[in-house]
Amino acid sequence: MVFLLPSVKFDLAMIQKYDTRAPRYTSYPPATELNETFTETDFKTAIAASNQRNTPLSLYFHIPFCQSACYFCGCNTVISNNKRIAKPYVEYLAQEIKHTAAFINPERKVLQIHWGGGTPNYLERDQIEFLWKNINRYFSIDEKAEVSIEINPRYIDRNYILFLRQIGFNRISFGIQDFNRQVQVAVNRIQPEEMLFDVMSWIREAKFDSVNVDLIYGLPYQTHDTFRETIKKTIELDPDRIVVFNFAYVPWLKPVQKNIPQDALPLPQEKLEILKMTIEELTNNQYLFIGMDHFAKTNDELAIAQRNSTLKRNFQGYTTHAETELFGFGSTSISMLEDAYVQNHKELQDYYRAIAAGVLPISKGIKLNQNDIIRRDVIMGIMSHFQLSKQDIEDRYHIKFNKYFAEELEALKPLESDGLVSLSTNYIEITDIGRLLVRNIAVIFDTHTRTKQTKFSRAI
Repeated sequence: MVFLLPSVKFDLAMIQKYDTRAPRYTSYPPATELNETFTETDFKTAIAASNQRNTPLSLYFHIPFCQSACYFCGCNTVISNNKRIAKPYVEYLAQEIKHTAAFINPERKVLQIHWGGGTPNYLERDQIEFLWKNINRYFSIDEKAEVSIEINPRYIDRNYILFLRQIGFNRISFGIQDFNRQVQVAVNRIQPEEMLFDVMSWIREAKFDSVNVDLIYGLPYQTHDTFRETIKKTIELDPDRIVVFNFAYVPWLKPVQKNIPQDALPLPQEKLEILKMTIEELTNNQYLFIGMDHFAKTNDELAIAQRNSTLKRNFQGYTTHAETELFGFGSTSISMLEDAYVQNHKELQDYYRAIAAGVLPISKGIKLNQNDIIRRDVIMGIMSHFQLSKQDIEDRYHIKFNKYFAEELEALKPLESDGLVSLSTNYIEITDIGRLLVRNIAVIFDTHTRTKQTKFSRAI
C-alpha cells in the first residue's frame, strides 16, 4: 500500500461531537491496567523470554529532581534546591542498572537511550559521567544509537550543553510551553526569550543531530493571538520536532495546579481556536503532523520512521525503532517488553529499599495475553500510521480479521458516516478529519478501558 503523507483537517463540528475521554495509547493495555499482583519472578520470566527473542533494546533513565515546581506539570517529580539529594539516587540507580543488566543478554544491541525527568541536567557533570560509564559497562550500545536527553533551559549553560554532546548525547529536548511572560509567571516558569534562543544556539553549536521543543496550549492567560506569537517564535527557533500538549487542569490529581488561577484559563472554544491555528501555522511551515501532538520536519527521524512504517508509541510518545523492547530505570520508570509491562516504585524510599534488599525495584506490572498483543498491534498501527492492513494482521496472527473484530468494525460505521475513517475490504484508513480524533478511533479496539474513559484526558 502506498504510504499516506500525514495531513490533518480541523473540523470543529466533529471535534465537538467527539469531545470524549480516551487513553493516549503510549501503550496497550494502558498503564492504568498495571497491578500489584505482578511479581519480580514474573519480570525475570519476561526478561528471559525477551532474551530468547533477542530483540534490540531501548533504555530509559528517569531523573526525578527539579529545582522549582512548574504549576502545569503532571510528571512524577521531586522538588528540591538541595542538590545533595541526587547523590544517593545516582548511586542506587547505578546499582539497579547492574542488577537488572545481569538478567539481560549483554550481546543485545542498544539502539536508543533516553534520559527524562524531572530535570536530568539537575545532575552535576561527574554524576552524568558516572551513570554514563555504568550504562556502557553493562550494555552494548550501537555506534549509531539515538541518545537523547531532556533539559531545563533555565538551569543550563553553554559548557554543560557542549559536555552533553561530547559525552555521547546526540538528541536533545527542552520545554518552552509559551513565550508570553504573563503566562510564564502564572505557571511559575519564567524563561526570557533571549535565554531560549541562546540555548538553541549552543545546541546548534554542539551539533546535536535533532532538537525537540515542547509547547502547551490551554495555559492561563493564553489567547489565540498570544499563542500565535509563541508559534511564530518557535518556528524562528527552527527545532526539528515540536510537541504541542493540551493542558489538562486536574488539581484533584495534581495539587500543584491549585496555584493556577482557574478563571484565567482559556475557554474551550478559545482552546480549539488555538489548536486550529497551531496546526495550520506548523503545517504551513514545513512541519508534518506526525500524530496526536507531534510535529516533525520531513527529514527528521520521526517522519522517516512513519514513512518506513517503523514508527512506534511508547511511554515517551512517538518514537523510532519499532523493533526494540524498552527497559526503564529509576523511580517510576516503566519497562515495555513484548508481552509484559512493569513499573518501578514511585516513592524514592520504596525504590531505595528494594535496591538495598537486592531485588528488582518494581511495584506493579501486567502480563499480556495473545488478545492484548493482537489488539495492541491494531491500536498502535492506527495511532502511528493512520492506516491498517487487515491482511497484515491476519498473516501475523492467523486470524480472520473481519470475524475477530466484527463488533469493532460495526462500531466504526458511525465514525465512517461522519467522515473520520474509511473502511474497505482490505484496509482501515483514518481520514484527514479523523487524524485529530485518532484516540476516539483506537479506543474502539480497546477491551480494557473503553468503559473507563473517566480516568483519562479528553481526546482533544
